[in-house]
Amino acid sequence: QVQLVESGGGLVQAGGSLKLSCAASGRTFSSYGMGWFRQAPGKEREFVAAINWTGGSTYYADSVKGRFTISRDNAKKTVYLQMNSLKPEDTAVYYCAADNLGLRVGVRLSGYDYWGQGTQVTVSS
Repeated sequence: QVQLVESGGGLVQAGGSLKLSCAASGRTFSSYGMGWFRQAPGKEREFVAAINWTGGSTYYADSVKGRFTISRDNAKKTVYLQMNSLKPEDTAVYYCAADNLGLRVGVRLSGYDYWGQGTQVTVSS
């Protein structure tokens, strides 16, 4: 069982940066693949970025590639999402998720086993 708590969201102007954190409980965090998803008002939850259990493999949605960076610190049981050059269309609730199959970088919601409660990111124009 893994519990996930996101933090770091807030209000930022377009072009600005934010760094999200997702702190995990449980002794087996290092064996999980981790992902970030987001959900804008009236839209479905969508994939943003994923990282495998070692941190050696990452994958990004085209919409954030080159602007966002996912990373993890297994000693701190934390996964991060550095978001640069933010745009108003990045406004959403951001969720982190844990995948029991740590070797993969999953892009599907259904592939994740545990979810955090989300943190709001608002980008003003």
